[in-house]
Amino acid sequence: MPVYTVKVPAEYNKAERLDKYIASLPDGMNRSKLKSGVTEILLNGKKSKLSQKINGGDVIDITWEDNIPDYIEPEDIPLDIIYEDENVTVVNKKQGMVTHPACGNWNGTLVNALLYHWGRESIKQIKEGSEQKILEFRRPGIVHRLDKETSGIIITAKNRDTEEFLGDQFRNKKLRKEYILIVKGRPPEKAGDIRTQIIRDPKDRKRFKAVTDTNEGKYARTIYHCISSYGNYTLVRVRLKTGRTHQIRVHMKFLGCPIVGDSIYNKVDPIFPDATLMLHSKLLQIQLPGQENPKTFITGTPERFIELEKKLKKMYNKKEL
Repeated sequence: MPVYTVKVPAEYNKAERLDKYIASLPDGMNRSKLKSGVTEILLNGKKSKLSQKINGGDVIDITWEDNIPDYIEPEDIPLDIIYEDENVTVVNKKQGMVTHPACGNWNGTLVNALLYHWGRESIKQIKEGSEQKILEFRRPGIVHRLDKETSGIIITAKNRDTEEFLGDQFRNKKLRKEYILIVKGRPPEKAGDIRTQIIRDPKDRKRFKAVTDTNEGKYARTIYHCISSYGNYTLVRVRLKTGRTHQIRVHMKFLGCPIVGDSIYNKVDPIFPDATLMLHSKLLQIQLPGQENPKTFITGTPERFIELEKKLKKMYNKKEL
């Protein structure tokens, strides 16, 4: 994807928004393109927003994608639906599926599949207006997301009222989410409570890192429990108390136990070089509209976990922790 880089002159002294400044440059981008096509904005190496005020000497890096489609189209993509009623569809998302259309992934997403499943029409992409409004049109029914390579439970809303009802529970942590994962190494304790700030890695803008010596970034909390180990590999269950980007992956790296198959936070495993990300959303407990008690959804263990565990059992004696 193209990258546009500009340095603000040192003598520049206007308190101007970043998007207005870029739009004013002879070779800049208009504000419509900035809102609809930009994938990342860095100000002096840190992730920023279009509304950020700039100063003299600032360095701005903008990554964008051209050829944004005019419509989000329904696509006949098979879904593993584990529950459905008039308000929600709960899906066991397969590994490799992107949750909603975004730069680099305009089709083949969960949203494309849901539009077809729900019998909906194409959705026109808006390319002007607030960033929130643009994103809202790209992800109808999506109240939370899973990384592309993370499989498992994701709940979606069929109407706006349900979207608000579910979204409130995610925002206020009024639900329970559990994951299973296989890591390289052994956590220091059988069970633990990880509490850190998560910031963007200053050495690699695609990564995040956990830190404890600053108030920068976002607070993140992960509770883990080791189930069993095989040599230097451990099967872990995790419960999220916050929902930050890459949170589990970053926290496992923080413990010195990166997830097997994690191409961002781990090296290629010499024993399992072809392993994909061993992270799966196993359980979701949440209140549904019109129901008196919370509903609990649980998936089976993915085949990739079963196969990897079979190989580990042949290589090592299983140890309960």
